[in-house]
Amino acid sequence: MTVIDEMGKASAKAQNLPAPITSASRMQTNRHVLYILMDHDVKGSGKGAVIGFLKVGYKKLFVLDRHGAHNEVEPLCVLDFYIHESLQRHGYGKELFQHMLQSERVEPHQLAVDRPSEKLLCFLRKHYNLKETISQVNNFVIFEGFFANQHAPVRKLLPKRPEEEIKPYSLTDREFLKEEVEPPWPFNQSHALTRSSSLGNSPVRGCLKPFLNEQELLRNLRLCPPHAGAHHLLNGEPGGPAAQRRRTSSLTRSDNTSH
Repeated sequence: MTVIDEMGKASAKAQNLPAPITSASRMQTNRHVLYILMDHDVKGSGKGAVIGFLKVGYKKLFVLDRHGAHNEVEPLCVLDFYIHESLQRHGYGKELFQHMLQSERVEPHQLAVDRPSEKLLCFLRKHYNLKETISQVNNFVIFEGFFANQHAPVRKLLPKRPEEEIKPYSLTDREFLKEEVEPPWPFNQSHALTRSSSLGNSPVRGCLKPFLNEQELLRNLRLCPPHAGAHHLLNGEPGGPAAQRRRTSSLTRSDNTSH
């Protein structure tokens, strides 16, 4: 555990990372694989010396192809790669990387690389001819040929639907509102005003009825509470309170005229 922690710190320092991304505790909580290259022939080292390490693991990613289409894939990813500075350019990195490819049974162009340093990009370009990259919006880098013979299933994502205008209620509610039955006038007037103020432009509005014929007026008055004037009108009596007031008023005017 101490060796893994120290190598993780050295890798983070070489890549100018704020914190190590490889540690013994991290390896215990994920399913990543750590390949370690050791030299057992180092004199005075006891059990040998660690030359470098390579950490890989499968991750679910959303990547873009050459046409800009989104693809959900789960490729093998290169997550951390480090060779001690004193032993670089001796072929150890190529030996370690090749061993990983054979063990995982993948081709170099099928890999996704997490935040590769310039040294790692030069390494892949020199030893595996990985030159053409496919631009991504995340920290991963994939190369030309990534989508050819992909081990992990590739699922095309449907294009995002354009945003539509938000409606106050569904079409089902609209159909239901159209079938509402209004009460007879004048009871529908307050109901229509209430709906208009609460829902804004409601599809159900009570229409105004300023002109009524005699039969409709009588029918609506029958629905109202009993009233003296309505009683005389419904019974056809000409001597209702209104008629009496009109007669009294005419008599008063005639008297004033005569005087």
